Amino acid sequence: MNQSTAIKDISCINSSELSKPGGHYSHACVSGGMVYLSGQLPINPEGVPLADRPFAEQAEQVLFNIDACLRASGSNRDKLVQVRIYIVDMAQWPEFNRIYSQWIGEHRPARIVAGVASLHFNAALEIEALAVA
Repeated sequence: MNQSTAIKDISCINSSELSKPGGHYSHACVSGGMVYLSGQLPINPEGVPLADRPFAEQAEQVLFNIDACLRASGSNRDKLVQVRIYIVDMAQWPEFNRIYSQWIGEHRPARIVAGVASLHFNAALEIEALAVA
């Protein structure tokens, strides 16, 4: 079951497949026919950060989390419009692009890749996204 809170024309949603948000935010909000996903870190459904795990495992967990948020919002990865990827070590970009390409398939939403100095829990990457509801 997914929790939803409606404020005017905004529905804020938390996926029952993931741990509750650790801060003052929702996994996703739906408004105007669009789904706005909060940044997803490599945190497993039990709420354990995976920052000490290999990069590929972190990336796969983040993409699982994106899928869970999309499902909870009534959307899916084929409805992604834009994906924003924050990565600490740009040398890992080719590996991520390979994993991402396998995950997304033929769909090619707009995308940004930004190298950052650090992320919460010392994670290797974080992804936020925008999709059609």
